[in-house]
Amino acid sequence: MGAVLVELRRIVETANGTVLVGNNHLSMDIRYAASADLMSDVLAFAKPRSLLITGLANAQVIRTAEMADIAAVLIVRGKRPEQAAIALAEEKDIPLIVSPYTMFELCGRLYQAGMVGCDADS
Repeated sequence: MGAVLVELRRIVETANGTVLVGNNHLSMDIRYAASADLMSDVLAFAKPRSLLITGLANAQVIRTAEMADIAAVLIVRGKRPEQAAIALAEEKDIPLIVSPYTMFELCGRLYQAGMVGCDADS
């Protein structure tokens, strides 16, 4: 079964999220999600234009997202990203969202909403 496109707006709603950067991208469609705290895993396994779900809240996440062509970054557990990360997301035009849910719960909610992991079509 192929992955379906999920609009970023629906992802934000499902995540009970707050958009810190990228309100202008809410109509963007995203096909895959990747969840990781190891940025080396993101570089190795995330598909381009995926949603990155992570518990890290530093600028390195945004740098990795740019290198891996990640469509949007969603930070879990209600963590507030450091100002450098927010500024870099603005500079690179990468949507940055925070969610109060744990990574486990958020992944389940997004899966129920139709999102699949980066290995779905492998």
